Amino acid sequence: MSLSEQIVSDLTAAMKAQDAQRTSTLRMVKAAMMNRKIEQGSELTDEDLQKLLRSLVKQRRDSIEQYEKAGRQELVDKEAAEITVIEAYLPQGASADEIEAAVAAAIAETAATSMKDMGKVMKAAQAALAGKNADGKTISEIVKAKLS
Repeated sequence: MSLSEQIVSDLTAAMKAQDAQRTSTLRMVKAAMMNRKIEQGSELTDEDLQKLLRSLVKQRRDSIEQYEKAGRQELVDKEAAEITVIEAYLPQGASADEIEAAVAAAIAETAATSMKDMGKVMKAAQAALAGKNADGKTISEIVKAKLS
């Protein structure tokens, strides 16, 4: 069963179970899938769908940051619950140790010595972590810490 079929199947199950939070989140994911499919003009591969899901998680994390600044805890909780549902369809994320190792290898590979080389290091580290669902913001923070 493909990832998109799994999402549609889980949406149906959530609707039958009357799980409002999960149904709402999966409907949003399905709508995003349909929009992306229309944009591309072809069916989405599982890889395309994973990219889409990662971007949805990133949007939720950015929203959480904004809601925390505004003191809107109920919205923070809602977004966090959505992240939990979406991440269930993504591969297990890279651990902090894996990210640190990839960054160290990227620094060695690019012979980076200062913050001017951050772009090269980020590109190499993200290539090494491709498919492991590593958060770009986390990678960026580790690269900054090691290069400064």
